[in-house]
Amino acid sequence: MMQRMGMLIGVKPDKIDEYKRLHAAAWPHVLAQIKGSNIQNYTIFLREPENLLFGYWEYHGTDFEGDMTRMAEDPKTREWWTHTDPCQSPLATRAEGEQWSMMEEVFHTD
Repeated sequence: MMQRMGMLIGVKPDKIDEYKRLHAAAWPHVLAQIKGSNIQNYTIFLREPENLLFGYWEYHGTDFEGDMTRMAEDPKTREWWTHTDPCQSPLATRAEGEQWSMMEEVFHTD
């Protein structure tokens, strides 16, 4: 069963170009890790001038927490995050342990 997931985070104004550059050449290992974590159709949108990133993906697995734990333990993914995390400004209202703030789906059409 597929689960649509949305998330939100800030991006530092002086890091927007770097963030775009990083994602224009995303590392193949990181992309493979995302796919291996049962995530498909991962998309990140930028909203300026508010400097917000909206992420969307479709999760096709049965153990989201386990898949996210394995992703977080992957050395190359952790290295990737050392480049992307400094570009981001997590929301003050995020839940404990979140980098990106997860969102509730309230509407969808087929």
